[in-house]
Amino acid sequence: MKVIIMGCGRVGSQLATALDEEGNDVTILDVNAHQFSRFLPDSFGGRKITGNGIDQDVLVRAGIEDADAFVALTAGDNRNVMASQIAKHIFEVPRVVCRIYDPIREQMYKNLGLRTIAPTNVGTRMVKEELEAE
Repeated sequence: MKVIIMGCGRVGSQLATALDEEGNDVTILDVNAHQFSRFLPDSFGGRKITGNGIDQDVLVRAGIEDADAFVALTAGDNRNVMASQIAKHIFEVPRVVCRIYDPIREQMYKNLGLRTIAPTNVGTRMVKEELEAE
């Protein structure tokens, strides 16, 4: 699977590393090149591209035209949504997953057809389950 991940923070780098170790073709983007050395292990065999995932030229350089999946994992909801919409509607990437921190906006974007993950909702559910566990 050819995957492009936007955002080389803790989640993006772990996902990129896991997918790379499974033999997938992984490209990770970040606006800050320092993130690659900060979070990716030396063994990471994928591509690292410095650039903004809402810039179509950067996405083309990353190989979005034949990507199987695009994942937006930056700290900014607006940028994640914009990049995801570009990947889905302009480049017709088959699988697009977008992280949205704001639970209200997450539901709205989900209703518009985006595959979304809301860490706020996921974390709340997990903590509640632990509180209720015996």
